[in-house]
Amino acid sequence: MQHSHSFAPPPPPLRPPLHQVPALPPRHALACGVALLSVSLATALVLRIGDRPFFQGLDDRWAASVNGSAADGGGGGFTEGFAIFLDRLGGPFGLVLPLALIGCLCVYGRWRSGLFVFSASVLANVLVVLPLKQLADRPRPPFPWVLVNDGSYPSGQVFSAVTLVFTVAVVVFPDRARRWWWPVAGAYVLAMMVSRTWLHAQWLSDTFAGVVLGVGACLVLWRVFAPMLEREAERMASGRLWL
Repeated sequence: MQHSHSFAPPPPPLRPPLHQVPALPPRHALACGVALLSVSLATALVLRIGDRPFFQGLDDRWAASVNGSAADGGGGGFTEGFAIFLDRLGGPFGLVLPLALIGCLCVYGRWRSGLFVFSASVLANVLVVLPLKQLADRPRPPFPWVLVNDGSYPSGQVFSAVTLVFTVAVVVFPDRARRWWWPVAGAYVLAMMVSRTWLHAQWLSDTFAGVVLGVGACLVLWRVFAPMLEREAERMASGRLWL
């Protein structure tokens, strides 16, 4: 007597969706990130060695134009008030936004994305920005309008703005929505850059350094966290995010 045995086929392997969230980094993310970090480090060494870097003339001309606009009342009290608001948003109060994002991600079981956001927005600020400030030891522009600490290069506020919008793009938006997010993110970062120079808190080159450093740090960390983010995308696709 023969017994027929039926075997269930093995479940198909988990695959991330086509427009997965969180997104995976591009192929050359690590190389580009390391290159940007190297440029930031080299610039800090130039500032440390020389009394007047080769780009100081551009910084001086931009600072003079900002002084002229302020003296002519360009924007009036609204411009100054908006710049001060961005200064508060980019300072210690700015930690509220990434921490709130991390909390929301963890509530929904997306602790991998939360760890990525924490590393890029909080940890990198301590381990990357502060050491570069000490290395460059660049004086602030004269007579800043807001309370600042030592070390003008690089801009910590701009770095925080870049890492926030970058990590939001990676862990929140799918591909199609991300295309609409980048213009909004760019406008926010540009406004932060202008506000830092408007308030005489930093030189123009310091704000560009904050962008370069922020993008570089996010690209490197994106590549480092890629296996974990891909695993989270697979879990989201299968409906087993907590496992």
